[in-house]
Amino acid sequence: MDFEYSPKVKQMQARLLAFMEEHIYPNEHKFYDEIAANRAKGNPWVPTQLVEQLKPKARADGLWNLFLPQSPRAPEGLSNLEYAPLCEIMGRAPWSAEVFNCSAPDTGNMETIERYGSEAHKDKWLTPLLRGEIRSAFLMTEPTVASSDATNIECSIRREGSEYIINGRKWWSSGAGDPRCAIYIVMGKTDPNAARHAQQSMILVPAGTPGVKIVRALTVFGQDDAPHGHMEIELKNARVPAENLLLGEGKGFAIAQGRLGPGRIHHCMRSIGAAERALELMCKRLNNRVAFGKAISTQGVWRERIAEARCMIEQARLLTLKAAYMMDTVGNKVAKAEIAMIKIVAPNISTRIIDWAIQAHGGAGVSDDHPLARSYAHQRTLRLADGPDEVHRNALAKLELAKHMVSSNN
Repeated sequence: MDFEYSPKVKQMQARLLAFMEEHIYPNEHKFYDEIAANRAKGNPWVPTQLVEQLKPKARADGLWNLFLPQSPRAPEGLSNLEYAPLCEIMGRAPWSAEVFNCSAPDTGNMETIERYGSEAHKDKWLTPLLRGEIRSAFLMTEPTVASSDATNIECSIRREGSEYIINGRKWWSSGAGDPRCAIYIVMGKTDPNAARHAQQSMILVPAGTPGVKIVRALTVFGQDDAPHGHMEIELKNARVPAENLLLGEGKGFAIAQGRLGPGRIHHCMRSIGAAERALELMCKRLNNRVAFGKAISTQGVWRERIAEARCMIEQARLLTLKAAYMMDTVGNKVAKAEIAMIKIVAPNISTRIIDWAIQAHGGAGVSDDHPLARSYAHQRTLRLADGPDEVHRNALAKLELAKHMVSSNN
């Protein structure tokens, strides 16, 4: 395995770092101030002008749709290994990925439509998503069941003639609060009597479909996360054409595994960027603050934390690169152990390092004067998003135990 970045990737890294320095970091407060101003006017669910102004600049710099490999509709797409160091840089500011049309859940949804959708689906939904003209949401989790086991989902997708009728309630439908959100990918049961992992299907549901209702915006650590939003959605006798079904009845789990693999590793790439920035801010703060007559950075406890943080980041980065390499070379299914490992490791190390950085900043660390509090909230949710830690640990343990199974005859 050779993880040396190619000349092409190094050049793109330099362009992306320069873009972040010129357009992202100086505008962090402006981004949140614009949302606050919209909220004060009575509607925080308005796309920020700042991001819309930066998108053409990112596209002109060749920093657009980098996440989608092997798609004729996105020739700029990179392999997972090539994308990793670039996605990491985007993770240094939680809102920046949208500027490059590389933000969740759109990335996973675009990959899903590219892999499993018809040409008509791609023309209608994928093309405008790739242009950044619309946004999307993924509806799987439900409030009334333990959705960490996706076989528990109760949403019904029932065939009636040339249509499917959908009934159910979903939540944590990220992105559904954005008024540009035009399409939902919904997971539900088409056959409750089939084998356990063959009951589920996925279907495309346009956001304006009669019977689809946004019930409320969910808060995350007390914030509504506007204008993106994580919504609770009711689907009541919502009818869509039968051709909106992806891949076929009973293929929902297969699609989920294809979708969630890239989505998980993209989150992990961004987590490393968030941890790297937190370490950088922590070191600067400790070097510039004096307590009890000397720089705080000279105290042993902080040097121990800095050293530990660097070790954790390097370990997580190498594991992410290995997982990305395997996804590129042997496929997501073979790389499932590595994907599970990095999904466990990356959000845990990022939250720990960000927590140390908050501590180093004192009271300022939990304020909005610095990006750490928001970054912590975002990273902490990733220990639940795309499967909680416990599920990934269980899956990884089963794979490890299977290597050492002893025949009952021995």
